[in-house]
Amino acid sequence: MGIVPVVTPRAAARTGGKIRVLVVDDSVVIRHLIVRVLKDDPEIEVVGTEADGAAALARIPVLKPDLVTLDIEMPVMNGLDALREIRKRHPRLRTVMFSTLTTRGASATLEALSLGADDYVTKAANAGSLDQSLAALRCELIPKVKQFFQRAEPVAVRSTPPVFTAPAARPRHKIRVLAIAVSTGGPQALAELMPHLPADLPVPVLVVQHMPAMFTRFLAERLQSICPLQVAEAQEGMQLRPGHVILAQGDYHMTVRRSGSSVVASLNQGPPVSYCRPSADVMFRSVAEQFGGEVLSLVLTGMGSDGLDGTKVLKSLGAYCLAQDQPSSTVWGMPGAVVRAGLADQVLPLTEIASAIVRLVRG
Repeated sequence: MGIVPVVTPRAAARTGGKIRVLVVDDSVVIRHLIVRVLKDDPEIEVVGTEADGAAALARIPVLKPDLVTLDIEMPVMNGLDALREIRKRHPRLRTVMFSTLTTRGASATLEALSLGADDYVTKAANAGSLDQSLAALRCELIPKVKQFFQRAEPVAVRSTPPVFTAPAARPRHKIRVLAIAVSTGGPQALAELMPHLPADLPVPVLVVQHMPAMFTRFLAERLQSICPLQVAEAQEGMQLRPGHVILAQGDYHMTVRRSGSSVVASLNQGPPVSYCRPSADVMFRSVAEQFGGEVLSLVLTGMGSDGLDGTKVLKSLGAYCLAQDQPSSTVWGMPGAVVRAGLADQVLPLTEIASAIVRLVRG
């Protein structure tokens, strides 16, 4: 089943108050852990808990949450069916899915994202002690809840204000590779972008999507089913070819290296960079080493700032940079960081990016 692109609600500014969360999971233990982690944060309020999707749907109009956490596998009404109804009845309500690090969990998570889920959290199979379980859950869940809500609070004055550059009319160099960085909202964004890139695209495409191992294989397969290009999860020594997309493998950094007259993908499990593995910064720096300024980089929706440092290296060599605009981004963290640093040659809505890519790579 292919990914169906869904336009999800965008990050909303908050003028005050706490982020209201409804927790939905059939496991009493998991509900307790989630509630405990959320209640420890002063910016979050747990407004209720439910054990199945049907009960959650009945309570949403009463509790008026800002965000719902949904387990995928539940009795009465599972998380996918509940998500479908939430998108119909409450299209602006944020949803974070809970899934397992299994083949079945990965497939179901990709399905949830295609239905409009905003993000997901994976349940660790063996997290160790209670304290370790709480720490792991806190580290993953809290940032994913907060990423959607921009709070109107005073911020420290920057010593150097952001610089915005005027759009460059054309690249300084011939484009030989397209490098894409994406995170939160990425599967939906890629599902909307990739079908509009032609099979005869004259350059190879490298993609870093922040996802765990196993999940990236399913994402590559789903993109292949809807995309004219050839899409595959990265393997050591895979050759970069025009019209082929190589998606970084979960839990591995992806770089490129010379192999005879070819350039091939290479994988490693070096330390996380920008808190990520795979990291867009690692990939961007690597393509800069091999292709210099003959690179078109694209930073799509995502939390954090992975890709910023790598974009700085690429821009110093004369590469051309596209960034997704804020209204069309699920989270404007990664592209926003690039735009605020004055590194984006063009800032475009998602619907205009494919045509811009084709125009730029064909000169």
